[in-house]
Amino acid sequence: MDPDAGTLGVRRPQRPLHLDPRYLLLVAVGGVPGAIARYGLELALPTPSAWPLPTLLINLAGAFVLGMLLETLTRSGPDHGRRRTLRLLIGTGFLGAFTTYSTFAVDADKLFEAGRIDAGIGYVVASLLGGVIASFLGVWLGARTSRSARASGSARASGRRTR
Repeated sequence: MDPDAGTLGVRRPQRPLHLDPRYLLLVAVGGVPGAIARYGLELALPTPSAWPLPTLLINLAGAFVLGMLLETLTRSGPDHGRRRTLRLLIGTGFLGAFTTYSTFAVDADKLFEAGRIDAGIGYVVASLLGGVIASFLGVWLGARTSRSARASGSARASGRRTR
């Protein structure tokens, strides 16, 4: 028996994004350079007194860029087509691989295990609080940039000059 018999014109439920091979490929394609970029920065940035500065800076930068990206995409329309592609490729793929909760956890554990309690607490607080602040700044900048772009676009559309 044909499973499609009698279904002409009936809309089939769409496969969830996390099960769609096209979207999984987008995430993987973005993730490879994200992981390579993180690895390169981990090697290039100093670790003063064995304090995990590279991981902190990478995670803060990722939180900022992710906040800005998602705010900009959200303000530009629904999560379809090009916006969805950018979100999955850059947001989930590149930035998901670039940032690293697991390294953050291991680095914090190493500080605590070495008896460097103050350094461990400082690192955890800087990472968590800094991540929240960085993402809010990214959202703020994304909103501001989106407003400026819209204002500039509507001024051009009406023939007015912008400053």
